[in-house]
Amino acid sequence: MPIPTPHINAKLGDFADTVLMPGDPRRSKLLADTYLTDAVLVNDVRGAQGYTGFYKGKRVSVMASGMGMPSIGIYSYELYNFYGVQNIIRIGSAGMIRQDLRIRDLVFGMSAYTNSNFGLQYEFEGNVAPSCSWDLLKKGMEVAERMKIRAIPGALYSSDIFYDESRPLGKLQKLGVLAVEMEAAALYMNAARAGKNALCICTISDNPFTGEETTAEERQQSFTQMMEVALEIA
Repeated sequence: MPIPTPHINAKLGDFADTVLMPGDPRRSKLLADTYLTDAVLVNDVRGAQGYTGFYKGKRVSVMASGMGMPSIGIYSYELYNFYGVQNIIRIGSAGMIRQDLRIRDLVFGMSAYTNSNFGLQYEFEGNVAPSCSWDLLKKGMEVAERMKIRAIPGALYSSDIFYDESRPLGKLQKLGVLAVEMEAAALYMNAARAGKNALCICTISDNPFTGEETTAEERQQSFTQMMEVALEIA
C-alpha cells in the first residue's frame, strides 16, 4: 500500500515508535497541547487528528482512533504495517461491569472478550483470545503504582453494539469482566498479527447498572490520569 494511505496523510517517519490512541479527536488535541512540546500535526484525514512531539525528551505520537472496532482496526493496521509503529496504547473510556470499581478508576485490559467477528479473518477454527502486550502492561502497572493511581488489570469486553438489546453485561459480570468498551479486541488482534505491541488503558466513565455517569465534557477534559500513565510508558 502506498504512503500516504487512504486514511492517513502522514509521510513515512512522521509517527514515533509509540502512538497513543484516544477515540475522540478533541482528546488527541488536548493531549498534544497539554503534554507534548514541539507538537506537529501529521494527520487530519476525516478529522482523526494525529500529532507527533516530545514528552520529557522522548518522541511520542498521539492520534484519534474514532469509535468502534472497524475504525481502530483501520488506523492501527495502517500504523503497524505501513508506518512502522511498534506500540499503540489506547486511552479511552469504559462502562463499569465489576461493581467494586469506581468512577474514574483506571482499568488495564489484559485481555478482551468480544462479540465481534473481527477474528474470523484469521481462519482459525476456534475462538481467538486477544490479549495485550505483557511488557506494556507491566510498565503501566509500575507507573500507576509509582504515581499512586488506582489501576486494576483484567478482562475487558469489546462490543460492536452500544445499544445492545441482548443485555450481556450481567453474564459478563459473573465471569469477572471489568468493563465494557468498543475497541480493545481489534487493536490487540492487529498487534498480534503484525508482531507489535498494544495496551488498552480505560477510565471508568459510567456504571450501566446504576446509571451513574460522567458528562461528555468531563470525559473530554478530566480523564488525564490515563494520559499521564500512557505517556510515562511511551
